[in-house]
Amino acid sequence: MANFILSAFADEYSPEFARQLEGLAKFGISKIEIRGVDGKNVSVLTADEAKNCKKMLDGAGMTLSAVGSPLGKISLDGDLDVHYELTRRVCETANIMDCTRIRAFSFYDTNGRRDEVIDRLGKLIDICKSEGVLLCHENEKGIYGDTAEKCLDLKNVYGDDLGVVFDHANFIQCGCEPYPHAFDLLGGCVTYMHIKDATVEGTVVPAGEGIGRIAETLRELDKRDGDLILTLEPHLRVFGGLDELEHGEKTKVKGTYATAEEAFAASVEAARNAILWAKSN
Repeated sequence: MANFILSAFADEYSPEFARQLEGLAKFGISKIEIRGVDGKNVSVLTADEAKNCKKMLDGAGMTLSAVGSPLGKISLDGDLDVHYELTRRVCETANIMDCTRIRAFSFYDTNGRRDEVIDRLGKLIDICKSEGVLLCHENEKGIYGDTAEKCLDLKNVYGDDLGVVFDHANFIQCGCEPYPHAFDLLGGCVTYMHIKDATVEGTVVPAGEGIGRIAETLRELDKRDGDLILTLEPHLRVFGGLDELEHGEKTKVKGTYATAEEAFAASVEAARNAILWAKSN
């Protein structure tokens, strides 16, 4: 059986890093996928700022599950040399924080340009490999790797040099069935998961309230042995920094939670209920 371990994008609990750690402790979560830190994206932290974050993590008894970077979330026509330097900077941050995984994407404006995607993403992967870090690709609307078929294409090209982040809500928003279709293609190579669900209209909701069949997916993954990280990405309220994560059409959020803490609590409860169901069915 798998050992499901919860992590979270705690910047959806609070923009303040100290409060993020307090919130995680309150909900009994000891890992974080770091993304927003005191109003700054993790990709632009200085070495000293990263060291301070590591000190705070150590003091709270917490570790990173991944660095939630925006790498690959630019146009293929963007300044890629600058982006490669940013990749080196993010790798430095990951190493300072003793983290071996960086979340990334596979570029915008990619229609008919697969070979360019393969080349550019390969350069990001090579930089990460040289720094002892695994680049983990997340499926998302608007990028090359939006559907399960394209994610599998990337995985087939790069093999073990590329991790796979499986996100149910993002697949739904691309018109791709997460389970069983996407899971049948990618389940055997999932590195870790982002836990958020969505309705048929694409509105993000807690796990189990949408059409993603997250619990059924976890039931299948429970046939594995070893640890599997499940990173909560609530997206149940508009939060500081959300606009920076978007490209084109904005994510629709449920929007019925009065506070960030209430939304975060709903995400935690739903994820734990999905795990319980998966373990008992």
